Amino acid sequence: MRRTVDYYFVPQSPWAYLGHARFAALLRETGTPVRVRPMDLGKIFPLSGGLPLQKRAPQRQAYRLLELRRFSEALDIPLHPEPRFFPVAGDPAARLITAVAQHDGDEAAMRLTGAVLAAVWAQQRDIADDATLAALLAETGLDAARLAQSRQPEVQARYDENTQAAIDLNVFGAPSYVIDGELFWGQDRLDFVARRLRA
Repeated sequence: MRRTVDYYFVPQSPWAYLGHARFAALLRETGTPVRVRPMDLGKIFPLSGGLPLQKRAPQRQAYRLLELRRFSEALDIPLHPEPRFFPVAGDPAARLITAVAQHDGDEAAMRLTGAVLAAVWAQQRDIADDATLAALLAETGLDAARLAQSRQPEVQARYDENTQAAIDLNVFGAPSYVIDGELFWGQDRLDFVARRLRA
């Protein structure tokens, strides 16, 4: 029986951006299905002890920028460590990805997720802006109606379900990959994800 990966992330995460293309390639290589599950870290941090970036100690904030540069260079992935539109609210994009997953499937949601992450970190676009989200739908060949649908109660309910599922699985950061109930946190753990999927 093929394994499925539950992919928990927030659409404004630089770490999800740095790992997304490699994760998508791994899924293709291994023929592994994915469930795309945007989550609300704002509801998870109070339970996990995490802090929003602005509330972290200056030393941690400085080191984060250093690590972003290191990973960008090591992976040869373009990234602005301090993009024009960041911090940025992730909920509108998360709901849009959720709506696409509901209507078009997880493969389409993966495609949109990659575009949203790149919009923040490579292109310096505002993913909290409706015009940007509409453009990203068009650029990824998805139905423009998904933007209006992303505001419907059933999409919010699914987004909330994703967040609760993440809490139940002890997810505490993004990106997180869950395989058979086992948690792998961070794009720098994709080697372990690969080992599990290739086993």
